[in-house]
Formats: sequence, structure tokens, C-alpha cells
Amino acid sequence: MYRRFLVIQTAFTGDAILASAVLEKLHLHFPEAHIDILVRKGNESLFANHPFLHAVLVWNKQQHKFRHLLKMLLTIRRSRYDCVINLHRFATSGLLTAFSGAKETSGFDKNPISFLFTRKIKHVIGDGRHETERNQTLIAHFTDDKAALPKLYPSVEDRQLIRRYQEQKYICIAPGSVWFTKTWPEEKWLQFIHLFYRRYPEVRVYLLGAPSEKPVCDRIISAAPNSVAHSLCGTISLLQSAALMQGATMNYVNDSAPMHLASAMNAPVTAVYCSTLPNFGFGPLSDQSHVVETRQSLECRPCGLHGHRQCPQGHFACANTIEEESLLTIS
Repeated sequence: MYRRFLVIQTAFTGDAILASAVLEKLHLHFPEAHIDILVRKGNESLFANHPFLHAVLVWNKQQHKFRHLLKMLLTIRRSRYDCVINLHRFATSGLLTAFSGAKETSGFDKNPISFLFTRKIKHVIGDGRHETERNQTLIAHFTDDKAALPKLYPSVEDRQLIRRYQEQKYICIAPGSVWFTKTWPEEKWLQFIHLFYRRYPEVRVYLLGAPSEKPVCDRIISAAPNSVAHSLCGTISLLQSAALMQGATMNYVNDSAPMHLASAMNAPVTAVYCSTLPNFGFGPLSDQSHVVETRQSLECRPCGLHGHRQCPQGHFACANTIEEESLLTIS
């Protein structure tokens, strides 16, 4: 009988959001179990007051990475987990898994330390499955093969804080991304806001993003028409952003973490794909989902799984040829 679980996902914010589906599945099959999650520092706020979690472990990768890795390993070993499920595919998390002391350790074959796991599963991009489905193959042998969906839990306080922004009909736009080639250019977002305002002048526009994306949002806001757009970038938390997105008429995002926030809240979403493809398995999961891509056939697309710091070809045609009008899916 499994009584104590640890789920490891120390990659980017979007990956941590998708990992929440594994928590849903574990709780469904083991409602009395002790479930913990390990995330990189910065992502712990996603799981604040999560109803199914006993603890959120945080690994600081930015400062004294390997010293903190050793401390985390000692913490994990003291917790005496029955099962450690590693969704991350890099060696450091593999070491935490292999030497956790757990009776069962499960992870993907792409992890360099997977040969030390008690169970490893092949991870294939582009096999028709969503990443949430791939993740749940790691626990299918003791649950079932029906994938749960990701889900986050904003608190009552989170919802109260954003209520003042919900007094009229609104949309949310998240114009940023970690990767340049996943990001629709800011001038495109600005032109879209102009088009949107002409068609829906009564609808408020909120820009969302991390504090590092504030300069981009500020530039868009300064050029937006009639102060129709308002930036909340770096002002509200991830869970507060998720709650705001849930009440939006539509959310417009890149292939990035805000798209997964929308999925976790089953919020309506329109996702713009530039250099990447939805069939990689990281697409939107909301009931009301739209994907917008270039209509041109480009030999260079996709140019990679995650994106690049700059367009390898120099023209960024996969983004620049997406028409602003194609995003107007609001109903």
C-alpha cells in the first residue's frame, strides 16, 4: 500500500502547472495518502494552500545549487517516501530520485540516472499524447490509464483581491515567454489590441506576466488606445492571475506558462504558436481552446522543442506572418 508520495518537477513554471495533474490522479486513487511535491524556487506559490498536498519542497537552483541539492536529498531520505515520481528529465532530479530511499522510484528513460530507478517509462514527443498524459504513464500501473487534468486552487483571498478587476467584461493578454521564438512580437500584440478595441470598445484588457516582463507590458500599455489596456504584470501572483483568467471572456497567450494556467483553471484561451507546434504535446487543455499559427508553410518550423533566444534563420517568419485578425475568436 502506498502511503507517502513525492512528485518531483523542478523545471519551468509551465511544467510545474502540468505536474498538478499527477497530484489530482494520486489523490483520486489514494485520498488518505501523504502527498508532497518538489519544485524549483519561484514555483512554490502555485501550490499554496493546495488541498491535496502535505508539503511543498523547494530546491533553490540559483544559489549554491549543489549544496542545496545535498540538503534536499537528506530531507527526502528522512521523509521515508513509499514512492517517488520524477517528471523531470535531468540528472540532478534523477539523483534525488535514485537515492531517495523510496521503495519505488519512477521516471522517464531520458533522465540520465533512470537506470537506477525501479521503473522507467519511455518519453516520446509527438506521439499524439499531451504531456499530462505522458506524465501519468509513470503511475498508470497502480492507478489507471485515464489521465487527470491539471488543476490549481486560488484561495478565497486570491479571488477577493482580483474581484475589483472583474466589475466589467474583460480579456487577459500574456505577451511574454522565457523563449524569444515562442513570443509573438510586442508590436503584433499592440496591433491586436488596436483591432480588438475597435471591435469591442466596452471590454477591458489586462496584461499579465512575470515581473521580468513588466517593461514589455509597459511599452504596450503606453501605446495602447484610450487607456483601454491595464498592466497587472508583476502586481498579482500566479494564483491570482489564474483566478482572473478563469473569469475572462478570453485569454490570449503564447506557448508559455500562462497557457497552462488557463488549462489548470479550464479558462477560455487562444494560444499563439510561433516556432513550436501544438502536437509536441504541450497544447491548451481548456474546454474552450483555440490555437493560432502562421498559414504559411515554413521549412524551418519547428526549429526546436523549446524555442531559441533568437530566430535561427533571422527572419522570424513563423511569428511575423501571423495575422492579428486571426486572434479575434472572442464570443
